[in-house]
Formats: sequence, C-alpha cells, structure tokens
Amino acid sequence: MKLKFTSLLAGTVIAALFGTASIAQATPWHKPSVDSTPTFAVLAGSAATLTNAIVIGDVGVDHGPLTQTTSVITGAVHVGDPVAHAAYADFLADYAAIALLPCDQVISGNLAGQFLTPGVYCVDAASTTTGGVLTLVGSATDTWIFKIGTSGTGALTGTNFTVVLSSGETCNNNVIWWTAEAATLTDSVFIGSILAGADITVTRGSVDGQLLAKGAVTVTGALINDCGVVTVTPKPKANEGVGNGVDGNTPGHLHNGGNDDPAFTPGNPGAKHK
Repeated sequence: MKLKFTSLLAGTVIAALFGTASIAQATPWHKPSVDSTPTFAVLAGSAATLTNAIVIGDVGVDHGPLTQTTSVITGAVHVGDPVAHAAYADFLADYAAIALLPCDQVISGNLAGQFLTPGVYCVDAASTTTGGVLTLVGSATDTWIFKIGTSGTGALTGTNFTVVLSSGETCNNNVIWWTAEAATLTDSVFIGSILAGADITVTRGSVDGQLLAKGAVTVTGALINDCGVVTVTPKPKANEGVGNGVDGNTPGHLHNGGNDDPAFTPGNPGAKHK
C-alpha cells in the first residue's frame, strides 16, 4: 500500500497548487503490484480471532496469536513471519500517510441517509450509525476516504448499517476508512477497507474490503472479502426472456443456474411482438 499513498500525497500537493476541488478525484486509488498488503483480508497487530467466519483472502498477525474456530480462510496464513512483518510495516506507513491528508469536508458522525460524492471526509470525533444507508455517489474509479476521529480520538461504530455505491458495485478497493481508535460493526453490510488505530470487531454481516488494525481483529459469524483477491464468475442464466423491444414488451425473469437446477425454474419468455 505504500506506493498508493505516496501517489495520494503527491496528488494532495498538486491539488493545492492548482485548486483542484477534490484530492480523491485528482488521484484515483490503485493498488500497486509491489504492495505487500493487497492479499490480506485480515491483518492485525496484536491478535486475530475468527469464529464461524469466512475470510476470502490472507490472514496475518504481526506480533500475536491467531485463534480460529470453525472458520474458513481461502488464502494464506502468516503469523509472526517475515510476510506478516512486512505487510504490517506497510500498513503503519499507510496509516500515518492518511492521517496527513487534508479534509475536503467535515461531516457529522451519523452517516445514515447521506449521499456523498468522491472526496476526503472527516469526522472530528466518533462516528456512530445505527440503521440506515450511506450511499457513495460516483463511478468504480472514484475514491472515497473517511477519517474518523481527526481531533485525536474517535471510533467508528455501525449497527445494522449499510454502505452502497450508486454504480451498483458491491466490492470496491477505492473506499477507505481511517479511524483514530477502534472500529466496531454489527449486523452491517459494509464496503471499504478499514485502517484502525486500535481494534476492529465485526459481528455477523459482511465487509467487502480489508480489516487492518494496530490492535486486534475479531470476526464472529461474518464474511470478510478482500476485493482485490477473488474474481467471482456468475452462473449462466436460464432461459432469459426476450423483450424490451420498441413496443415496450417485458423480458422474462432471470434466474441463476440451469434448467436442471432444482432450486430454480426457467425464466418466462418475453411477450411476442404484435
């Protein structure tokens, strides 16, 4: 991640010199191939605990134990080895670099019901959201950076909280959440990578992004998917209907799976042209 943040910081200077309205828009987020962290879905400083969890990506701990109970890890596991140390060092450098980024806008800690275009958004203290949806309005190449606790203290807390992108994506590496202290998500559907100054706790729900913490990472009954690791190929559609012609006919319903899949039935054919 070190190079991507170097790029962002350089973009900050350019934006300041030329009056660019949004740092994020001036410097799209791209994961460099030499980055030591992109394959990590979970990376902790002191400990990682996984219980009934599914982790799509690597798991690493810099200087503590990994405890897993009835959990699935699709990637490699690195505990206290050179790979974990290198990734954790990069994470610390990235965390410090993001702390220096100036804010495009200071917003309230309750994120429910907000529609935010690309940019760097700051919350002075804690951000606590219970219920509701945060909509990120932009394209797949845009960048959103959220800094929680810019006054020096502040944690990110979300309960029954959902983050969506207007582009329809469900996994995006251009959404970053920086927190001065801990991050706690419960029964939430969350998009973005979290870089926490303390612990990260995720209970049920899902995170499409990385969990990177100076402290411990605890995941219970949740799905964590490092968006840069896995490409999912959808199943073929069964008997897709034909329609939406000039006469406004409606297409048949779409179902994943084939005709021999007992869980699905073929789509209804579209209406015939008159």
